[in-house]
Amino acid sequence: MRAGARGVLLLLLAASALVACGKKAPPIAPELRVPAGPTGLHGAVEEQSVVVGWTGPGTRVDGSRLRAISLYKLYRREEANGGEPKAAMLSSGRVVGYDEIATIRTDNPAPATVQGTAVTWVDRRALSIGRRYVYVVTAEDALGRSSGPSNRLVIPYLAAPRAPRSLSASPGDRRVSLTWQPPAELVDGSPAPADLRYVVLRGAGAEGALSAITPNAVEGTAFTDEGVDNDTDYRYAVRAVRVDPAVSATGEISAAVVIAAANTTPPVAPANLLAVPSPGAVRLAWNPSASPDVTLYAIYRAGETGEFMRIATTMAIATIYLDRDVRPGTTYRYAVTALDRARRPNESARSNEISVRVP
Repeated sequence: MRAGARGVLLLLLAASALVACGKKAPPIAPELRVPAGPTGLHGAVEEQSVVVGWTGPGTRVDGSRLRAISLYKLYRREEANGGEPKAAMLSSGRVVGYDEIATIRTDNPAPATVQGTAVTWVDRRALSIGRRYVYVVTAEDALGRSSGPSNRLVIPYLAAPRAPRSLSASPGDRRVSLTWQPPAELVDGSPAPADLRYVVLRGAGAEGALSAITPNAVEGTAFTDEGVDNDTDYRYAVRAVRVDPAVSATGEISAAVVIAAANTTPPVAPANLLAVPSPGAVRLAWNPSASPDVTLYAIYRAGETGEFMRIATTMAIATIYLDRDVRPGTTYRYAVTALDRARRPNESARSNEISVRVP
């Protein structure tokens, strides 16, 4: 066979072999199948710990969908303040120059918290005030393939404030007003700065779990919680926040107070009280209060002189009352008030006063 024909035959045989093995494209490099790195690494100082959070990846490096993450590894490096933090590089399954402080398995994450792709870890390990801590996190899939390190999170470890003092609360109509005194010092004993901010917490009932009701820390030492239900117990506490350009440090929770909002506005007084005496009784009638939340009317009586005393109440649907506890030849004075449905009922001013002599 001539040389040219032999070359053509070899090319045909090679093409046939490619078709037979079903190879249609070059293989994907293994590193493109690893998970993408976690994102959104963030953190803050809370009391004497650092709370770190991040979002787990949903794709691989090549952009393909990632079904699940098997575990996360959290790394930390302690440094002096100032200067550029050390770069984070993965080598042999570890981040070089960083200490692995937590392995969080998604099927059993405790003490971490995992909600969907959001992960939170509380770091309490040998933290020193005045140092800074650099965190990175990696993610591994079920095959043990690790992502690269996340972005670096730098946390200057600040001393958090002590608890605010003298928290007090006063009720209003569908509102509770709170006041407190700032903490005198930080957890390291140094004086507390004057520009602290505050987070207000609330729980339902006398033992309700507390959660923040101020999405952003508030300035000043007073806050009014509006829109709560009247005559329902609420539990309140406050935390001080030290705000720094690099990080916030949230302090201890104050002693809690329990209070119920209440309508403290009295109803409008009844009007046009009339009295009709007869032997052995006095019949009273009046115009109802104009307030919509009246539940009772209170009837007051006095002698010709002297103080009024409450002698009876009637349901709000009734605007008449028959007083049979009277003596012939005696003069009595009467007045009526309205009471609302508050847990501690508000009472109106008295109606007009009427005087009558029993025949």
